[in-house]
Amino acid sequence: MKTRLRNLRSTLGIRKLVRETQLSPDDLVMPYFARPGKGVRAPIASMPGQFQLSVDELVKEAKGLVKTGVGSVILFGIPPSKDPKGTGASAKNGIVQQAVRALKDALPDLVVITDVCMCEYTDHGHCGILRGKDVDNDATLPHLQKIARSHVEAGADIVAPSGMMDGVVGALRSALPRTTILSYAAKYASAFYGPFREAAGSTPQFGDRQAYQMDVANGDEALREIDLDLQEGADIIMVKPALAYLDIIRRAKEKFGCPMAAYNVSGEYAMIKAAGERGWIDEKRVVLEALTSIKRAGSDFILTYFARGAAQWIT
Repeated sequence: MKTRLRNLRSTLGIRKLVRETQLSPDDLVMPYFARPGKGVRAPIASMPGQFQLSVDELVKEAKGLVKTGVGSVILFGIPPSKDPKGTGASAKNGIVQQAVRALKDALPDLVVITDVCMCEYTDHGHCGILRGKDVDNDATLPHLQKIARSHVEAGADIVAPSGMMDGVVGALRSALPRTTILSYAAKYASAFYGPFREAAGSTPQFGDRQAYQMDVANGDEALREIDLDLQEGADIIMVKPALAYLDIIRRAKEKFGCPMAAYNVSGEYAMIKAAGERGWIDEKRVVLEALTSIKRAGSDFILTYFARGAAQWIT
């Protein structure tokens, strides 16, 4: 007897019936950039359709997002001033803290994730306290604890340490035993972050971040990083970027079976938008195919700048 796999592809209805991977608005998390001011929607040139938003505009955006079925956001902050120790990151009335309170007041059921890092707040653009021109790992940890605690006190549901400091998950777990931690466990020193650095104003003033973010050539090391973070108390782990690291997502899911996220980062977004605007690709189909591939690889949810549009396209 001949096997005829084409029979399962013969109509849209049959294809939907046997589809192995289902993409839903529930799987998507929308990143937002909060900045001071009122009525501010500052376009991000390298990320068409994305903006730095004042808190009032951010709340309006989030209300529209929720109507599409997306129920989660992650927040990044652009502070009014910076200093060597990034003190604005933990300020009670800091920009992220203001945004969290406003979002939770307006949309109590919205899941609000906050990025816990210092690079947007330091005048040198690195992710921690400097000793000379090197980031002092252990001196940075108390500052990250303070930042995360201020986010939780403002109402954040999940804190997400992104700076790749060794021991950060354990430090946050000891400070916040009942808070959900989403760890950027496998965050690579990727060229795909370029547009984000414009969006967040976080380009290092010297050097780069290769001494603390992961070497793009390493896969086994990613599993070690993930294992350590889970041992320290991470609830969810993340692989970042997503599309160039689908193998890492799959290996991690098979090895650990834990809740997993992946970040469809700014460079991945910008390339698709640029090609779509030129008519070189069908943007809608490419976006849904890319997001489906991330979920198929093993990610339970996806942080993506396409969240709002994709939620409206999913059928």
